[in-house]
Parts: sequence; structure tokens; C-alpha cells
Amino acid sequence: MASDDKKGDSSLSAIGLVGLGVMGENLALNIERNGFKISIFNRSHAKVVDFVEGRGKGKNVVGCPDEKSFVESIAKPRKIILLVKAGEAVDQTIDKLKPYLEKGDIIIDGGNSHFTDTMKREKALAAEGLQFVGSGVSGGEEGALWGPSLMPGGNLDAYKQVQPIWEAISAKVDGSPCVTYLGPDGAGHFVKMVHNGIEYGDMQLIAEIYDVLRRVLNMSAQDMAEVFTNWNKGLLDSFLIEITAQILSVVDPETKKPLVDLILDKAGQKGTGKWTSEAALDLGVPVPTIDAALTGRVLSSMKEERKLASTVFASVTSELAKVPPADKSLIGHLEKALYASKICSYAQGMALIKAGSDKYNWGVNLSECARIWRGGCIIRAQLLERIRTAFDRNNSLPNLLIDPDFAVWMANSHESLRAVVQEAVKRGIPVPALTASLSYFDSYRSAQLPQNLTQAQRDFFGAHTYERVDKPEVGFVHSEWMELIKQPINSK
Repeated sequence: MASDDKKGDSSLSAIGLVGLGVMGENLALNIERNGFKISIFNRSHAKVVDFVEGRGKGKNVVGCPDEKSFVESIAKPRKIILLVKAGEAVDQTIDKLKPYLEKGDIIIDGGNSHFTDTMKREKALAAEGLQFVGSGVSGGEEGALWGPSLMPGGNLDAYKQVQPIWEAISAKVDGSPCVTYLGPDGAGHFVKMVHNGIEYGDMQLIAEIYDVLRRVLNMSAQDMAEVFTNWNKGLLDSFLIEITAQILSVVDPETKKPLVDLILDKAGQKGTGKWTSEAALDLGVPVPTIDAALTGRVLSSMKEERKLASTVFASVTSELAKVPPADKSLIGHLEKALYASKICSYAQGMALIKAGSDKYNWGVNLSECARIWRGGCIIRAQLLERIRTAFDRNNSLPNLLIDPDFAVWMANSHESLRAVVQEAVKRGIPVPALTASLSYFDSYRSAQLPQNLTQAQRDFFGAHTYERVDKPEVGFVHSEWMELIKQPINSK
């Protein structure tokens, strides 16, 4: 590692950034605009030159041609943000920087790395005297430029050194920066992962409501835009509802048709939704709304198979088309159904964060998660203030659904969710996330579920044992089912 000491040199940058994709460029401009001189580096030096001579021209930005000059241009202890593709690219970038770093220098991974990778990197770098912060950055291109929601985790002392910059560049709500230290090693990236899972759920729920509006109520894109605009003025006020209204109002200049109608119905994914579902399975936390959203995207990718199936089952489609159209009163149910489903989705996400925090001893504050998500990030919504308040009331709340405020709301709105699911099912319109949300609510509020039969089956074929409700003190027992079947049933 390097040993020359340039600490205190005012010509040095306050921070450095590697990776000049759109997010990297925008975050660099955000940092510079907030008064911090920044050094930039990219694997392709042409991008550095283009940025310095273009968007960064006349700004306090230092373009560097190689790793050595980049590291040496930053004040000690050096703070370096990586905005490169998750996985091997992160490790390769760190390895190329390490020869020029010194003990105490700080690497900040601002990409969507898997939290377990962050845990390994933090431990390995600590052994070499380097500090590591894994920080989720949410808000897309616009958020990166004007103020994202930031979710840092890792070495606390390292974060404290980064904190003034992170608080300056983050989004602000009521004057409060949308950033908080979430916990050691992988906590920040775990919370960002779950944030993205909730985002998957939100987007799928909105898409299903849109589908019901157009296929059950036969509404035009412009009419639907007005509905979403009105919803955005009330309980559903959120970034995703806002942009949905805007998207639906856009007309394609070439065809004069709604642009949304010309977009192929194949959705992509980058992995964080899948990671959320995998983590939930590992931790034994049900997240059916998020799972349904993930499945919805996978099914959408099977376009050619779906087209073939639509011809195979054309008679089913014709029969379902005979169901009489619903009246406009359904719009009120749709609003309540969407809000109730969102509550269920957030309840699942928060329960997953709690489980992860408990397992890895992170000490994540769920109220703070809700607070920093209120601005900058993709899932920012009015609902988050109510969630923050709920966890302020009870920081050990096991599930959002049993908070007094949310419990009352769910008790008063579940009928709307049932009405919407029923209307969709009658017409063969798939609403997997809405249905999953309703089933989650019904399962969670049920004192008894049919898994007593499941346990009997498992014990029958695999001697997996079960517990008796009438003899809890005996613990797990096994029955010889075939012997019991042979015994006559005594009848009076």
C-alpha cells in the first residue's frame, strides 16, 4: 500500500468516485454541487474525458487517467465510492485500487451488491486495515442527481467520516436528510435489497389495478390517468402513483396512440427481487406479494408461450367475455384495495428486515427505515409516515398489520380487496399480487390453518413428527398411522 502523506493538502478532493454510468455521473454532480471537490475514474478513460469536458465542465471535478493518480488525488483518509456492476466487478475494482490505498482509507460500495458479499468484503478489508461501507442508493437517475435515499451499513467509524457528505447529498423531507446508519457489515445492502423487493410488489400491484381498470371498466388510458392523478392527491400519494398517471397521459407522437399501449408486455429484472424472495425463504418469513410480483415478471417474459396458450384457450376467453361489465363504483374499491395490498406488502418487507436484523445482530431501526424512504427513493409514499409512526409507537412490533392504526384500516378495507379480486377472477384477469396480499392478510389473522393436515401427512410418509394441541407438554410425537388405520372406530 502507498505510504506518502498528502493529508491536509487543500488541492486534494474530498471524495472519489469510480464508475461513470448514468448513476455515477449524476451522483458525482450531486456531490460537487453540495460543495465537495470530487475525483472521478472510469475503466474507460474516454468516459472520464467526456464527463470533464461535458457535464462536469467548469465544476470542481478532477478527472483521473489511472488508479494511482485517482487515489493520490483524494484527501486522507480517502473516501472512494464504487458505482460499478454488482459481483466480480466490485472485487476487481477493489483489487486494482488496493496497491495505492493506506490503512484507514474507506471504500463505499454504492451499487446493488448482495448483502452477503458485502459482509465478506467488509471482513476481508478490515483484516488489511481498510474500512468498508455498503450503502444502498435509491432514487434512480433523478434521485442520484438531486437527492437519493441512502442506506449505509458497515463500519460505524467509517460511516461517521462519510456522514457529512451523505447527509448533504441525500433527499430531504421536513428538513431531515433521508439517510441513516443501519448497522454493521451487510445491513445497508440488506435493507436496500428489501426496499427493491417492496418496489417489485408496489409496481405489480399498480399494474394489476391498471389491468382491472382497462379490462373490467373498459377505461381509456387518459381516463385512467385521471383516476391515478386523483388517487395521488389522497392516501395513495406516492412517486409510483404519480409517474403512473404521467405515463398513462403520454401520447405517441408518431401513431397518436397512448404510448403505454405500444409497449411490449415483457418486464425485466436485475436480481434484487429474486434475492429478496431467497432471503425470505432462508429466514422463514412469508413475502407472498413480493413473490407474486417476481413470478409476474417471469410469466410476462414468456410472451410467445402466452400467445400460443391464448389460442389454445380461446373458448375460455370467449366464455369469460360474457360476464357483464362492472359499474364505476368499482373505482372506489380499487383505491381501497390498492392501499390495503400495499400495507400487506410493506408489512412483509418490514418483517423481513426485522428477521434479518435479528439473525445478524444488526440492530436495524424500522422506524428509521420508513423515515429515510419518505424522500428520494422509488417507493417514497405518504404511507411511509404512518409506518414510521407505527414503529415509533412500538419498536418491537412483530408485524405492521397488528399496529392499532393499520389494524383498523385493514378491518375497514378488506372487503374492497375481496371485491376487486372477485371481479378479476370472474373475468379470468390475473391479479396474483392482489390475491397474494389478501391471502397473506387472511392467513395472518387466522388462529387456525390447515397445516395440521400437512403435519399429519408428513408424519405418515416420513415420520417427521407433530405436536398435539391437547398435550403441548409432551412436545413432538410420532404416530404409527397404518396401525391406527387398522383399528376399528368405536361408535356410540
